[in-house]
Amino acid sequence: MERKHVNSVRRLIAPLIAVTLVLLLVGNFQSVIDYVRLYNYQPPAEVSALAEQTTMTDTAKRYFYVNHPEVADRSTFNTECNSRGEHTIVLGCYHSVNRGIYLFDVKDVRLDGVEQVTAAHEMLHAAYDRLSSRERKYIDKQLEDFFANRVQDERIRSTIEAYRESEPDDLVNEMHSIFATEIAELTPELESHYSKYFNNRAKVVEYASTYQKEFTSRQNQVKEYDARLKGLKESIDANSASLKQREQDIQAMQRQMESDRSSGNAESYNARVAAYNARVDAYNQLIRSTQYQIAEYNRLVEERNSLALQVRELTQSISSKLNPIEE
Repeated sequence: MERKHVNSVRRLIAPLIAVTLVLLLVGNFQSVIDYVRLYNYQPPAEVSALAEQTTMTDTAKRYFYVNHPEVADRSTFNTECNSRGEHTIVLGCYHSVNRGIYLFDVKDVRLDGVEQVTAAHEMLHAAYDRLSSRERKYIDKQLEDFFANRVQDERIRSTIEAYRESEPDDLVNEMHSIFATEIAELTPELESHYSKYFNNRAKVVEYASTYQKEFTSRQNQVKEYDARLKGLKESIDANSASLKQREQDIQAMQRQMESDRSSGNAESYNARVAAYNARVDAYNQLIRSTQYQIAEYNRLVEERNSLALQVRELTQSISSKLNPIEE
């Protein structure tokens, strides 16, 4: 009887153990998946460097590494990320359910920092995916309120509005990545949230600000050149009209003086000489001034176009498209 009792207990315990194991597996399913994905995984040096440079916490590194990030060349990036288009300078893609993070390999040294911000941006997409329903509801409200009341940067506002049109279902997800990596001052609630992922979020924003200035400084200079060129053109056009009128006046005076000379009216002729010479001198002076303005205009056009070309080159450097400069 005692043996039968033991066997009966064993038969009761075995299913309980099985159920308990199943419940543990279900409750920690993501942890199990992470363990499998990270088992024997060694991030490439350039990937681990990005995690360190962006001050990712251990939690963030896990979310980053579990996606086996790859810094990809143009061909690989286009293959892996052809269904996703970023509207910001950040160039990368994240495939949900731990199916990969791809970062475009930007080689232009003037844009150092792009890959760092890209890495942080895409890691945050993975982090957003892992928020519980309650957490996501709370963070979504914080992000939406911040955008409605605090975001003044027109570039960021236009970026978010572009996402509102093209990817409305991912709008808050994009806010979650963009605000953390591109805005220096956030609310205490958002700062607390992002502290789970960055030891020093300001470092990431500094990367974004530094490479963004490579664009904005040149774009602002182009605008300044355009304003100066507009003013010069208006002055040259006005001078040209004035020269035409002055030339007609001088020719009329010449005809009158020739008439005086032909008629032997020396007194009238001599009386006009000083005024005629003054007009000719003023005319020649205006010609010289206009020629200088034209030379200055042509010089500024060359400088302005050189800057515009640099902007196009920078844009090409961060574009995965084959011939972005032709668009």
